Amino acid sequence: MLQNKETKALVKDNLASKSTSNIDATDLLKNDLPNVDFDQIQAIDIESLVGKDDPRHAPRILVLYGSLRARSFSRLAAEEASRLLRWYGCEVRMFNPSGLPLPDDADSDHPKVQELRELAQWSEGMLWVSPERHGSITSIMKAQIDWIPLALGGVRPTQGKTLAIMQVSGGSQSFNTVNQLRILGRWMRMITIPNQSSIPKAFLEFDDNDRMKMSPLYLRVVDVCEELVKFTWLTRGRSAYLTDCYSERVESAAEVSQRVNQKSL
Repeated sequence: MLQNKETKALVKDNLASKSTSNIDATDLLKNDLPNVDFDQIQAIDIESLVGKDDPRHAPRILVLYGSLRARSFSRLAAEEASRLLRWYGCEVRMFNPSGLPLPDDADSDHPKVQELRELAQWSEGMLWVSPERHGSITSIMKAQIDWIPLALGGVRPTQGKTLAIMQVSGGSQSFNTVNQLRILGRWMRMITIPNQSSIPKAFLEFDDNDRMKMSPLYLRVVDVCEELVKFTWLTRGRSAYLTDCYSERVESAAEVSQRVNQKSL
């Protein structure tokens, strides 16, 4: 079908510069997804999601993870999801939070802060993967989100962009972290997709090669990636209209500044 050809073309374009082999780029991705049933996984039906004037380039997805451990299960889950997103035809970039200062402990021109903000502006959708620590998201995850401002040079770098959320836990099944990530996504005015993934006892879900094992938990990760790509295709050409607000049309920037910075009510 046409949509399958388009998705395969996007995959090939995304991998062409990274591959030094004569193996077809799509086959490279298949070889890297041993748990996927390629008779059942479906390419994105682009024509069912976009309008005639919508952009057709590969969706740009930024992946953030919330741990700096040498063997970080949030990073491993993020890498697993990134492979799937690439198969679905996305251009994927992952931010390494190592070296990112605490919010307000450095100037915004810090190189890691600038890198993160440039990636946030580049992206059209995001995937956030956080461990659960003390029943909450990690400080590393929160620091990344806090360094992405609500406004940057008059532009909201996250407004109207899609967001998928995942968590990993060392213990039993929990949804504390994805619930908090969902709240943060709403605060950042992102389109947070309905699906989500929570991986309990993550140390049991990855093999000695740091690949996620086949299980219903893996199937949910595939579902999350598929839905993120669908929502990104569906909304990115309309995000400006979807996030256009009456209150912002009637209130000038100067009035907003005066209101939010007033000393007393």
